[in-house]
Amino acid sequence: MTPSNTPLIRRDTSAWRLQVWLSFGIAVSLCAIGLSYLPGDDIDRAFMVMGYVFCLSTAFALAKFVRDNQHRPVDTPMWKLVVWAGFFFAMALTGWGLYRMDIQPVWKAYLLVCWLFLISQVFTLAKTLRDAHDADLLEARLAGRRESSEAPMA
Repeated sequence: MTPSNTPLIRRDTSAWRLQVWLSFGIAVSLCAIGLSYLPGDDIDRAFMVMGYVFCLSTAFALAKFVRDNQHRPVDTPMWKLVVWAGFFFAMALTGWGLYRMDIQPVWKAYLLVCWLFLISQVFTLAKTLRDAHDADLLEARLAGRRESSEAPMA
């Protein structure tokens, strides 16, 4: 609490937000470039694109689930199972697809690093967006309290 009994609202700097968005964009771009120039069969390339998209969406869902349930459980146990299983299933299938592809090891290494970079950036971006949302909510609540306390009594 600050001296005026108002909670301190912590916000990320604009430099941090820029870095997070740039890193996420770079990760997506590196994955897209690697997948578009991937040697091999079209079916392998299509499988890997689907795997990366599946991993991307399940990582966002997992980040939201974990944050929503941070202080107390708000989701059903079945949803918890679906979110965690979906994430691990997406990661396992994509890893398996990458492992079994008949391509040079340097390509596999490139795609693996890009894929892991993408997943880590998803969690960073999700946290940054959720922190900003939480700060906005707190600020709105505090503004509402100030307005109600300053309103003239009828």
